Amino acid sequence: MWKMRKNSLNAEIWKYFFLFAVLILGFLWLSQVLFLNSYYKSQRINDIRQVVLKIKKIKNIEDYEKINDLAIEKEVCVEITDNNLSSIYYSSFFGKGCVSSKNITNNYKFDFINSNLKSKTYEVMNNDYDSEALIYALKLDNNKYVFANSALKPIDATAKIIKKQLVIITFIILLLAFVLTYFISSYISRPIVKMNMAAKKLANNDFNVNFDCDNNILEIKELAQTLNYAKNELSKTDELRRDLMANVSHDLKTPLTMIKAYAEMSRDLHQEENKRKENMNIIIDEVDRLTVLVNDILTLSSMQSNILNLEIEEFDLVELIETVLKRYSIFAEVKNYKFIFNHKNKKLQIKADKKKIEQVIYNLVNNAINYTGEDLLVKINLVKRKEDILVEICDTGKGISDLELPYIWDKYYKSKKNHQRNIIGTGLGLSIVKNILELHKYEYGVKSSPKGTTFYFYIKN
Repeated sequence: MWKMRKNSLNAEIWKYFFLFAVLILGFLWLSQVLFLNSYYKSQRINDIRQVVLKIKKIKNIEDYEKINDLAIEKEVCVEITDNNLSSIYYSSFFGKGCVSSKNITNNYKFDFINSNLKSKTYEVMNNDYDSEALIYALKLDNNKYVFANSALKPIDATAKIIKKQLVIITFIILLLAFVLTYFISSYISRPIVKMNMAAKKLANNDFNVNFDCDNNILEIKELAQTLNYAKNELSKTDELRRDLMANVSHDLKTPLTMIKAYAEMSRDLHQEENKRKENMNIIIDEVDRLTVLVNDILTLSSMQSNILNLEIEEFDLVELIETVLKRYSIFAEVKNYKFIFNHKNKKLQIKADKKKIEQVIYNLVNNAINYTGEDLLVKINLVKRKEDILVEICDTGKGISDLELPYIWDKYYKSKKNHQRNIIGTGLGLSIVKNILELHKYEYGVKSSPKGTTFYFYIKN
């Protein structure tokens, strides 16, 4: 059964289609019944004028016979008189219903001649035929007047026939409108109803739904494609959310466990002062790690909520990078990491948010440390160009596959979904980098091969 709900697409299509049909029928009734008589009169006046205008173009009386064919075609009677109503010309067509001096008084002729008007239309009663007649009077010159007339045939019988036809036509059109509306609304609404049901499942985290469309309407096809794309993106987001929860839980659990263990050891065991200090330092380090994790999460949340604003200032980019690299000197001394900073300019002044650009450099260097190859090499390249400055941070690791490259900027995305605890950091670094660079409106990207990965961005001059 066809169910129609209030304000549904079916109901709206039916309402407007049916209203359109009613408007068309209303126009037909008005034009064919109410205004039929007025339309008929206007057409007859137009026919008479055509004959009269042709007469007006004729200069010689001998040429008046040229109007006969048109007068017969239009069923118009023509009479040309002088000021004294003496006939100059009669058309050969003087059929039934025509007005002549024999069957009606000449009052309208005297009226027109005395009015000094160029033209005038009269409606008179032709008593011989008990019918109305239209007379169009035209002044040719000071001594010649045209009186063209035509009978107004009764159209009551015709109007009755038209009314009967319109009743039948009205019934047929309304029936067709109802049937066509049913099929059209069903054709349009069926795929939308299916998509709506699938969207409700999607709202309940059922990502197995598919927004199929067997409809040829372009907008509905595009809607199905958009919903399928949204489903896929929501599925990825949900997967990343689960990964984020698992990874954050992992990063929280380990330091908390260590903090608890070393705190209990310091509480319960009588230890030497040096051992106690060592335990306290471990606790402090783990608390610092937790602080970094929480700060990174808060920073990322603030950036994605557009809460943070840029504090633009002028500073030396070379000096900033050297300052960041000094933090990692312990890695060079203790773990044999090699840091190479390539730059030709001693100073490069830029205008940006210094603290945020520092965080970008720090996070990218930290990422390179975590994933570089066995040679433990990290390169930073700084290239001044005409319109911008290119910053590159390179490692010598195994690289990132082309399939994974679009997702590395996502929070806690890990290659092959295996969470590895980084040497330093929280797993949110690249996502923070992305948000800072987009906040500055800097172009950025990544290039990767089996020989290493290069993260880059351009600072506008």
